[in-house]
Amino acid sequence: MATSLFCFAYADQGTATFYTPPYVPSACYGFQNYGVMIAAASDVIYGNKAPCGRRYSVTCTGATNKGVPHPCTGQSVVVTVVDYCPPGCRGTIDLSQEAFALIANPDAGKVNIEFQE
Repeated sequence: MATSLFCFAYADQGTATFYTPPYVPSACYGFQNYGVMIAAASDVIYGNKAPCGRRYSVTCTGATNKGVPHPCTGQSVVVTVVDYCPPGCRGTIDLSQEAFALIANPDAGKVNIEFQE
């Protein structure tokens, strides 16, 4: 009798944008510097500072506009949530410019993503 164990990882879908320095102060940590592999969470996941300090793996899955039809680099990035992206935020997760550039062409401005903790 064979037994199989399966582990299914669930990834949420959304969009990513990016913001540029300075990265401090931040809504979560004030003037504490967390480097450049960071992100700001939108209302979709922010929930009263709940994601502060959480690390998310983010992968570009495709374009959101025709300006850059194939923006994804094929890489993923792990970021720490340190900030809040206020109402009107264009993405589910607003990545630092450096983190965004690892997963997508910055000329795209906004991309579809999968993200998971």
